[in-house]
Amino acid sequence: MSLSTVEERVRDAIGVRLFTVLAWVPERRALRRVHSSHPTEYPVGGEKTVEVAAGWLDRCITAQEPYFGPDRAAVREIFADHDLIESLGCGSIINVPVVSGGRTLGVLNILDAEGAYDEDSVRVAASLAPLAAPALLEENQ
Repeated sequence: MSLSTVEERVRDAIGVRLFTVLAWVPERRALRRVHSSHPTEYPVGGEKTVEVAAGWLDRCITAQEPYFGPDRAAVREIFADHDLIESLGCGSIINVPVVSGGRTLGVLNILDAEGAYDEDSVRVAASLAPLAAPALLEENQ
């Protein structure tokens, strides 16, 4: 399944204003963008390293647990690019790790207006994350 199809499935299930997929590059402790609903603001190929909060990496990459930021304050706390995120009308975020064979392959980043998501949205997003595994496995080869 293509990452564009994964984006459509997420959009249909919980709604999304900004959707990106990041591949985890363990040897550099970096995240490389491999899909973006907003390629001008968030181009494919861009990498995130130091601007990602350590607690976020521990949670999403190491512990393989979703991160849920329900409001702009939560987004500002974790993401250095919060001004750009807010300029796109986003103030709520769900980050869901994509895991295969016990290995973290990457993360789905799902953003919408402040208050758009709740714990049910996080569960739905987590149930859709495995759909991205084949594309991320291909990306990491």
